[in-house]
Amino acid sequence: MRGLFVTATDTGVGKTVLAAAICAALAEKGEKVAAFKPVVTGLDEEPDEWPRDHELLARVATIRQEPSDVTPLSFGPPVSPHLAAEMAGESIEPHELAAAARKAGDEADAVICEGVGGLLVPLTPGYLVRDLAVELDLPLVIAARPGLGTINHTLLTIEGARAVGLDVAAVVITPWPAEPDEMVRSNKQTIEQFGQVNVVPLPETDPDSLADAGRDLPIEEWIGTSGPDPSTDG
Repeated sequence: MRGLFVTATDTGVGKTVLAAAICAALAEKGEKVAAFKPVVTGLDEEPDEWPRDHELLARVATIRQEPSDVTPLSFGPPVSPHLAAEMAGESIEPHELAAAARKAGDEADAVICEGVGGLLVPLTPGYLVRDLAVELDLPLVIAARPGLGTINHTLLTIEGARAVGLDVAAVVITPWPAEPDEMVRSNKQTIEQFGQVNVVPLPETDPDSLADAGRDLPIEEWIGTSGPDPSTDG
């Protein structure tokens, strides 16, 4: 299966915007793109100016997808998937989620999978988002904040990914300020140095400008890479 797995250092970092920008940029190049997100929670809350995650991803996919095709499971409370399923009296079968992602990939040139929160968020009491990423075996792209605290959060995420053999293709800092200050520029350089990873900026965007935002991302390079060797100097 060809594609990417998009994760983040935390929830609310911009992971869906990044995944949607990647989808839109690939679609602009004429690729058949499928989107997949295993679970959406928080449907009880009113969305802001952005559509809900699975709605946005369905909008930018070029394979005909309804939001329910992008995301097979959805819950109302804004909590972790394992708790949301417990509260609803339901069970999540993680391997069925992996099979659904592969099915989407069978019909597309590329499938862009978006995780839920960060890598160590539980989908079930015994199965993390990280476990799904391992099953799908796609290059990993990490969305990270630009500001204070992002160095620690991002390096921990990189360590957590590489500890189970995931290939970290890149870190994307989002939203990258129009005029980054010294701290933001230093954060980018520090993550590159200690994480031995390519770090690229994604400027602030809106739902109608996703292809513009994603156009400068080296997406084809990410899809084709197995990630840098953390034992070498970069």
